[in-house]
Amino acid sequence: MQTSDDLFVRWINLEAKLVERFGKKPDLESILFLIGVQEFGEIKENYNKEQKQDLMHVAVCSLLSQSGYYELESVDEDGWPHFKQLKHIAPMGLAEQENFIKDHVLLYFENNGFLD
Repeated sequence: MQTSDDLFVRWINLEAKLVERFGKKPDLESILFLIGVQEFGEIKENYNKEQKQDLMHVAVCSLLSQSGYYELESVDEDGWPHFKQLKHIAPMGLAEQENFIKDHVLLYFENNGFLD
């Protein structure tokens, strides 16, 4: 339970920093979208629904590459990164999946100097 409590506290601290930066509290999907845009490297005024889903997929693959689940395989002519899965992800319940992703989000922001 301590690990879960630690994750909760670290997540609250991240949310507070994001509120400070953007003026409102983002949900997990918004954070994944933000990471996807960062990793894609192209900021546009508007993205269509498919592009938003693709950006969130880029975010998840980028996040899980930190733990060796994926690696960047190539970048296509439009600048979209493509990943190769290296390790199988064990089946998890919904709450466990969310915590797994949140832990990787926190690692991402720590590694990028946002949570110093």
